[in-house]
Amino acid sequence: MQKIFAVCAAALLLAGCSQKAPLEYQADGECTGTQADLVKNHISGQIDALAEKEWELAHSFASDSFQANVSIDDFSLIIGTQYAMLVENKGYEFESCTFTGNTSMGSTVTDGTINQEVKVLSGDLEFSLTYTLSVKGSTLGVESAVVSKSATRISA
Repeated sequence: MQKIFAVCAAALLLAGCSQKAPLEYQADGECTGTQADLVKNHISGQIDALAEKEWELAHSFASDSFQANVSIDDFSLIIGTQYAMLVENKGYEFESCTFTGNTSMGSTVTDGTINQEVKVLSGDLEFSLTYTLSVKGSTLGVESAVVSKSATRISA
């Protein structure tokens, strides 16, 4: 009986090891459901921290290279002057999400990039932003957010 238990436990462990990590490359194109959920959680965490003016927490959602090159003081200044709509947001929604993997040595993915479209409501204006996130192993990091479409007035 112990041998059967050991064999079953080993099989379960091996099966668990063979599953792909949520951010592991599957194919360039639309994000998988799991990838999209992880990206939404990551960006939501940053936007929610910005709305609370929790600069250090918001900064922590950025990529390692961004954090190394942009201090928290500079980050809060950039957000306050160029991205006030995120601080003052009245809600946001996620649209298209695309993944591009970078390969080396055949088809092994070493890292990748995710672009996520986000609509942000601030005052009576709606902003469209394109977030670019880096994928390094199983870690996401915000590289940039660019206003991709001029603000449009929301009619009552």
